[in-house]
Amino acid sequence: MTVTPVADPCVGNLATPVNSSYFSRAFLGALPAYRPALSPNRRGLEVGMAHGFFLYGPFAICGPLRNTDYASTAGLLAAVGLVSILTVCLSIYGTAGRGPNVQPADATIDNPPADLFTKAGWAEFASGFWLGGCGGAAFAWFLAGTSIVAPLVNIAGGVWSVG
Repeated sequence: MTVTPVADPCVGNLATPVNSSYFSRAFLGALPAYRPALSPNRRGLEVGMAHGFFLYGPFAICGPLRNTDYASTAGLLAAVGLVSILTVCLSIYGTAGRGPNVQPADATIDNPPADLFTKAGWAEFASGFWLGGCGGAAFAWFLAGTSIVAPLVNIAGGVWSVG
């Protein structure tokens, strides 16, 4: 496969073996941002769940209260706080100016979702992100407190503890 321009060669959007391969197209097409037939709220819910779930661990294990009994609660509250800040940033991005920029079709994504790139769609995405992020953090908090995962949390806390 060669490197060719997708549309206008002056734009600089090139089809390369990396961005137009079958693996790259299938992987990016399966992400919630580009999966067809999803509402913006559902897209935000899925993206938020992933972010909330993975934000809990660093706050609980590497946070300032990591050696106390309140580490898990502090990790949950910090993750929910960061998800809330990110939701405010998403809302500001969606309401500023004329709204979010519509992504044109390119070598990797053939049909980007049009309903996401409106002010109303972006607001739905942001509300779904907040709900999913808080739910993902709460699920991680619950999972870290179970008897199966708690020993792994203690091991990880011992590796990254300072004193």
